[in-house]
Amino acid sequence: MKLLFVLPLLLWTCLPVSAQWPDRHGPSLDGHVPPEAAEDLPTQWSESQNIAWKAPLHGEGHSSPVILEGRIWLTAATPDGKQQSVICIDEQTGKVLHDVVVFENDEVEPLGGAQGFNNYAAPSCVLAPGAVFVHFGSYGTARLDADTAEVVWQRRDLPCQHFRGPGSSPVLHDNMLILTFDGADQQYTAALDANTGKTLWRTDRSTDYGDLDDFGKPKREGDLRKAYCTPGFVTVGDQVQLLSVGSRAMQSYDVKTGEELWQLRHSSYNAGIRPLTLPEQGLVLINTGSRGAQLIAVKVDETTRGDITESHVQWVREKLNPRFAMPVHHDGLVFQVTDIGVASCIDAETGEELWKKRIPGEYRSSPIVAGDHLYFFSEQGRGTILKAGREFEEVAVNEVPEMGTTACPAVADGAIFVRGKTHLYKIAK
Repeated sequence: MKLLFVLPLLLWTCLPVSAQWPDRHGPSLDGHVPPEAAEDLPTQWSESQNIAWKAPLHGEGHSSPVILEGRIWLTAATPDGKQQSVICIDEQTGKVLHDVVVFENDEVEPLGGAQGFNNYAAPSCVLAPGAVFVHFGSYGTARLDADTAEVVWQRRDLPCQHFRGPGSSPVLHDNMLILTFDGADQQYTAALDANTGKTLWRTDRSTDYGDLDDFGKPKREGDLRKAYCTPGFVTVGDQVQLLSVGSRAMQSYDVKTGEELWQLRHSSYNAGIRPLTLPEQGLVLINTGSRGAQLIAVKVDETTRGDITESHVQWVREKLNPRFAMPVHHDGLVFQVTDIGVASCIDAETGEELWKKRIPGEYRSSPIVAGDHLYFFSEQGRGTILKAGREFEEVAVNEVPEMGTTACPAVADGAIFVRGKTHLYKIAK
């Protein structure tokens, strides 16, 4: 059975595809650039070449730029987390259209060991026509008017002890805004009415955490229960499933009701990579987290129910898997890059490694696929373009240190948008 991708909002279909990047992983949630937007995309740039503009940013943020209706949206926060803002930038000119403090906090939860690693503006916005949905974990969620940046509704009553800061981004499906809270104290998914902010359903994770241990080290239950995953979607038969990876297990839910459909147990934690659907193979790829992270290919069909740990796994890649960057797929192949820059190509059907190669830099940004090219952006400002093929082939390398990023790139109308250290860059011929 072939699986189907789910575009979160059917309303997007009334807008030009080339002008849309409404989710941190693009319109199809898998890092694929639509063909119209990929045409003539630049492969070479520098501070003096193919940089259309750069717009100043303030504060801190890991959130990725998202684009709809000619506007780019991203979030920022003060280092102490007392103010959390949304910034809107004109796609064509780089002019800042809105810069609004959405939430102010008298007290914030310390980032602990993640200080300097995480911050208080890590989740990305998600967009629908006329609407901007911003999320800062338990500190607040809001819908803004896309024209005025005024708050339409907000929720500040969804609790979670993030322990080292929030990280899961919101997702949209039909008229639902879906939020993920995987904290030290509680772990749950909530679906809100996108128009009103009212809770439609909430489902707690059914994970049996058992006697938690940290691979032989002293117990740190806060770390071992939390996660940062942004959910994915898949349609199986006539049912849309929400795929969400947490610590020690992942769950699939009926997106309409929140009912758990199936569960896959694993031994890791800190899961932060969105599940990837491989429609041609009928597989879902699951990255399990930060310690001993596995890449697991799960066969999904209409009979997939209950605990599938021993029954539906097609292959497992045990080593050289990333903690942050989501894999991408192209023409029966899966491509990924580890935190320390080991890129690899994997046969999607069998899990066989076809090649691996070091590309210098550290990587938290997920790659994108444009035509038969792969784009990788490092924390040091290195942009590497490879051919998306069964053999390693380097197309170009570009070095702009100030473009060092921890966010995913966005693409619209033949341009790439990268959140650098202090500016948002537009790369275009």
